[in-house]
Amino acid sequence: MSSIELSYEGDVAVLTVSNAAKLNALTMSMMDALDGHLTQIDRSSETRAVIVTGAGEKAFCCGADIAEWGALSPAEFARGWVRDGHRIFDRLARLSKPTIGALNGHAFGGGLELAAACDIRVMTPRATLALPEAKVGIVPGWSGTQRLMRLLPEPVAKEMALFGRRLSAERALSIGFVADVAEDAFGAAKQIATDLADVSPRANEITKAMIHGAVGEDRGAAIEALGAAAAGPSEDRREGVDAFLNKRSPNFTGQ
Repeated sequence: MSSIELSYEGDVAVLTVSNAAKLNALTMSMMDALDGHLTQIDRSSETRAVIVTGAGEKAFCCGADIAEWGALSPAEFARGWVRDGHRIFDRLARLSKPTIGALNGHAFGGGLELAAACDIRVMTPRATLALPEAKVGIVPGWSGTQRLMRLLPEPVAKEMALFGRRLSAERALSIGFVADVAEDAFGAAKQIATDLADVSPRANEITKAMIHGAVGEDRGAAIEALGAAAAGPSEDRREGVDAFLNKRSPNFTGQ
């Protein structure tokens, strides 16, 4: 059975991609589940960090389920599969909580795009990364030519997307795509998440929004979120809300 499961280890949310028969390939029902889980996580004040990993030891996620998207019409593929998947991965990338990809195995195609949507990544030494879409006559559709290009040197990205070469864990570490290579990728990710106990959640959230504004990850929302955070604690906001609820004219002081 395929699913994306949400569990908690203390204040760390764990999203596990599970589709054992197909190396954790993603179906649209799995993507819909991920979308719902992200809503729950983002609204949780108790959650400090998120780890995204795969079930088993062979694969983190080997992309989208070809049997599912291969049956779609060109219009359904473009409007539904690609756009919906892109939107959901964008939600993960823009989650207010720090996210860690624990790459317990290979990450290909959509699986690599899923890993790229995390803030940082930890990878097992036996895993490899690949963009094999051209081998089945398609192109990366869930930000493999956009977000991933901000994280990899251009020649390396072209090497993978155009020539089909795989990226080893050692090389991924050397170019900064992964933060660490460890036999127990999930354990290493959990330790990083645990270290957040000494970090201010609010400061982390604001810093992430600032970084995203700088690199162009949803810049408009990042700027407006920071503006809302600045305006939110003001006396003018409290006065404006009170005046509206009590049907009177506000007396703004600029405080």
